[in-house]
Amino acid sequence: MSALRDAVEEYVAIRRALGTRLRLAATALHRFVDFVEEQGADFVTTDLALRWAQQPTRAEPATWADRLGVVRRFAAWRSVTDPRTEVPPRGLLPHHRRRKPPYVYSDEEVEQLVAEAARLPSAAGLRGPTFATLFGLLASSGLRLGEAIALDVADVDLGDGVLAVRRAKFGKSRFVPLHDSTRRALVLYAGIRDRILPQRSDRAFFVSERGTRVRPDTAEWTFATVSRTIGIRGPAPRRRKGRGPRLHDLRHRLAARRLVEWYRAGLDVEREIPKLATYLGHVHVRHTYWYIEAVPELLQLATQRLLERGRRAES
Repeated sequence: MSALRDAVEEYVAIRRALGTRLRLAATALHRFVDFVEEQGADFVTTDLALRWAQQPTRAEPATWADRLGVVRRFAAWRSVTDPRTEVPPRGLLPHHRRRKPPYVYSDEEVEQLVAEAARLPSAAGLRGPTFATLFGLLASSGLRLGEAIALDVADVDLGDGVLAVRRAKFGKSRFVPLHDSTRRALVLYAGIRDRILPQRSDRAFFVSERGTRVRPDTAEWTFATVSRTIGIRGPAPRRRKGRGPRLHDLRHRLAARRLVEWYRAGLDVEREIPKLATYLGHVHVRHTYWYIEAVPELLQLATQRLLERGRRAES
């Protein structure tokens, strides 16, 4: 058995130990190794991956992209132990089903984002506090944007620091406990909001200066504007948001950082990850496992943990 085929076996075993079935991907990788060996090669190159992915020629472009994605993820893992490995760049075979990898904001970026949002000008002085608190809540709680702006005043327990998320994706309601610093930030915002708008008909927790619930498109646009100001996003034509990290990546940040913390602390991540899935409101735990594959640091930490477990079992 070749070194490349051994590497595929190890990669598949690690991914399955992390909770992914990987049935179709495993078969595809073995066929890819067959192709590589037929070409007289013993390591992954972008050219080989691209030529193999575009077989058969009658297949749909989305199928080609899926096949290349399988090889790209394996190559990213393999490149750590075999520096000859070429990792195919993203976007070589784009298709509409591609899931964008998460951007993990640093603490400094989140602090800059919240601080700049707090400086947003407005007539009544509520726009800055609203979006600074909203962005901070997304970063610290991992809520989806739609869940955060759907919160009513009655859903936010400012005493115990617990959110009742009732209008969640797929109809899954849940309670979300908050860090005390987040609770205090919500208390401060509620005080500012009630002072500026003491009487309003809308029950929303986060409101515009008109006293109405914050709209998703307004939040996205404001985020893009603030992100460009602090340099996270580049310049964009008028009326365009531009490209760069998304507001939704604040949710990804919490999930990825929590998993990294668990691995570094030596916790049994497989036992802990269902808790994170419940906290995030994922329908299935496999949606939470996606972070291990999507964030290179997590995949490497997971690999190290499994290798250490194997060495202990052998000793």
